[in-house]
Amino acid sequence: MALKSLKKQRRIQVVALAAVALIASTGLIGYAMRDGINFFRSPSQVMEEPPAANEVFRIGGLVEGGTLVRGDGETVRFSVTDGGATVPVVFTGVLPDLFKENQGMVGTGRYVNGVFEASEILAKHDETYMPKEVVDALKAQGVYQEPES
Repeated sequence: MALKSLKKQRRIQVVALAAVALIASTGLIGYAMRDGINFFRSPSQVMEEPPAANEVFRIGGLVEGGTLVRGDGETVRFSVTDGGATVPVVFTGVLPDLFKENQGMVGTGRYVNGVFEASEILAKHDETYMPKEVVDALKAQGVYQEPES
């Protein structure tokens, strides 16, 4: 009798320990990813509900024509639009080679005092690619144009 009781108790301990390990690992993964999850917003969404200045998110749309201004050093200013709203962007760094006006882009950064301060800028990598989020935002505003083949 004592042997069966001991095996049952050991089995319960193993199952309990596995459950605690699973909960702990899930918590650690969530904690590690808290800064790695960046929500996507279109310029219209940013203007409707401006995010907190400390929130890192991604914004995407078209680089508005006539707004690209290169400043001192590596600082660049431009506006990103989805046809419904326009958000001014400032970025310090080297822009991708394919970055230009009237082309799709996605930026990661913060919205501070009415300006999106980008820490990273991505441009489409060929003539036909545009990030899905940007296409969806442009379609929602009714300004999306199919790429020419």
